Amino acid sequence: MNKIVISAAMVAGLPSLSAAPAAAAELGNGISVSGGASLISDYRFRGISQTNKHAAVQGTFTLSHKSGFYATVWGTSIDEYVENGSDREIDLIAGYSKTFGATKIDGGVLYYYYPGSGGINSDFFEPYISISQTFGPVTAKATANYGFKQRALALNQISPKADNLYIAGDLGAAIPKTPVSLTAHLGHTYGPSYLSIGKGYTDWGAGASVAVKNFIIGVQYVDTDGDLINPFSGRNESKTGIVGSVGVTF
Repeated sequence: MNKIVISAAMVAGLPSLSAAPAAAAELGNGISVSGGASLISDYRFRGISQTNKHAAVQGTFTLSHKSGFYATVWGTSIDEYVENGSDREIDLIAGYSKTFGATKIDGGVLYYYYPGSGGINSDFFEPYISISQTFGPVTAKATANYGFKQRALALNQISPKADNLYIAGDLGAAIPKTPVSLTAHLGHTYGPSYLSIGKGYTDWGAGASVAVKNFIIGVQYVDTDGDLINPFSGRNESKTGIVGSVGVTF
């Protein structure tokens, strides 16, 4: 993890339009499998670019059981400044979700792994929980991610361990009788930790997507009130961006 710049991206945060909703295939015994691949013009984590505002290739694979348990592997390319020379991020996720009528509760643990990060403390765990409620074509979701005290979340390699909290709210709406969906997002990162750009910052965004069979094309507006300058490119990785994406499920 390059302590000068930023931390790695996570599944949590601004909902990605970089992959179409997975259509699960039944394997028997209550187990199903789904996956997807995508190309995205700028990989953002909680509003901050992980690719120096360049494109990223992403993929995901999920095994789920009818009981509600699931396991996911999600990967993406990243810029080498993010994690001390690593050019990949691999997220390992184990969780459980349960639906009660129009309400869904989902919780689990994420583990973030960065191959080739030079042996520094770059990998960490982050438990998460979310609750969502559907109102006709509209879904509202509240999410909390808490990275407990770990060396990788410290402000630098010689600092004590640090923890981090991320709270977010999301709205999604499917426009009836069309393949178009809309999203809106607001989140705040609490610090101080490596993830919080000092004491903390707020990120927000809005997006739209069009789904046709197994394909989805999306566009998002992303912004934050933080300032994080890439010392190599001189770019402010935390400012306004328009992110385009195309994805496919299998």
